[in-house]
Amino acid sequence: MAKIIDLPKLSPTMEEGTLVRWAKNEGDTIGVDDLLAEVETDKATMEFRSFDKGTLLKKLVGEGQTAKLGQPVAIFGVPGEDIGAVLAALTGGASKSAPTSPAAPTVASVSEPAPSAVAVHSEPARAPAAPVSSSGPAAATVAPTAGVAGLVLLPPKPAPHPVGEPGGPSSPRVRKLAREKGVDVDRVVGTGENGRITAADVERFSSSPAAPSAAPASGSVGAARPADEIKPASQMRKAIARRLVESKQTVPHFYLEAELDVEAMLLLREQMNDGVEKTEKISVNDLFIKACALALNAVPASNASWIDGNIVLHHRVDISVAVAVDDGLVTPVLRDADRKSVSAISAEVRELATRARAKKLKPEEMQGGVFSISNLGMFGIDRFAAVINPPEGMILAVGQARDVPVVKAGALAPGKRCSVTLSCDHRVVDGALGAQFLQALRGLVERPVKILR
Repeated sequence: MAKIIDLPKLSPTMEEGTLVRWAKNEGDTIGVDDLLAEVETDKATMEFRSFDKGTLLKKLVGEGQTAKLGQPVAIFGVPGEDIGAVLAALTGGASKSAPTSPAAPTVASVSEPAPSAVAVHSEPARAPAAPVSSSGPAAATVAPTAGVAGLVLLPPKPAPHPVGEPGGPSSPRVRKLAREKGVDVDRVVGTGENGRITAADVERFSSSPAAPSAAPASGSVGAARPADEIKPASQMRKAIARRLVESKQTVPHFYLEAELDVEAMLLLREQMNDGVEKTEKISVNDLFIKACALALNAVPASNASWIDGNIVLHHRVDISVAVAVDDGLVTPVLRDADRKSVSAISAEVRELATRARAKKLKPEEMQGGVFSISNLGMFGIDRFAAVINPPEGMILAVGQARDVPVVKAGALAPGKRCSVTLSCDHRVVDGALGAQFLQALRGLVERPVKILR
């Protein structure tokens, strides 16, 4: 029985994915949980493992192509099986012998599939306990008809795109061509059937001086110039752009700055790292993570989020740690940071960062944080302001430790200072509450022995 395999949801916010690599070839035997492909999502490159078993008869999406969530990407079946009817159904060319009725639903239902029936799967196949309703999932089987047994009919096609207007339907091949030429396919007017955009339309648009081939760069007017390089955004970069715009547009940010005396904390770090292997040394960031976790406990009203019009007070301290990767930034979450030792925090953050850079984080490891830390001190940055990661209520930006002259006992002396900037969501954290958090943080950083208790 041929089965259409859909692109599953590999991250909580995934809407589409780019197929980076097929791990199997057509004709290979696939078992349940076998690695089928690697897919770049908005979070990371995730493993796409098979929910079913069979022989990979056909790949429907090529490497480097982008597919929408739930889009067919492969066909499973038995060796030598004829999948012509399945391909015809997917391309809208179903056999004329299939029943047609304007009033009838496109997806029929039967109690038992025919032996050669076709099923659509993005989850493990299960035997139905009752007939599948026509209003149920898109995966369904159809009773055999003359000439075609068990042909799957897709949901009704959407209304034809208005001819002469941009943004018509397009194939993966055409979208790939558009990406290569730096063309926004939504700006192209299709000349194909029902306004479909063809490769010729993309070629014509890209060579037309009257129509910009890409959105203008920030701060510029007009199209990208010939010498400019057009770099298609990765799924992760698209997600970062979407979420940061959403954050700045919908979250009322305000910022609190403080200069912390980190001399004692740096001395403590030096003592903790004495005789320790380089790969296991404690970082300044590790100490800040533990200090922030304890400060949230000390000021519980600051450990809050704005969710669906309500203030949600968290009784857990799960810290999101910003990690720079090739395509942008990810924020793996350190669970129960207030209950872990600094050495345990250091080991876990190091392991999460390593897997983040290798794009091996699991979706659940990148969600559920209540507070974020972003540290650019190692890059020589003195101070900066970070953008809140919704629905978290605050994010702390940490600059580098600097040698500065300070006044001690009425005289100038060398000292160590670090600038921190707290970005707050004013819906849940007002100025006084944010200041209380920074006050608690200062007490821990400047008397770091409290961090180790």
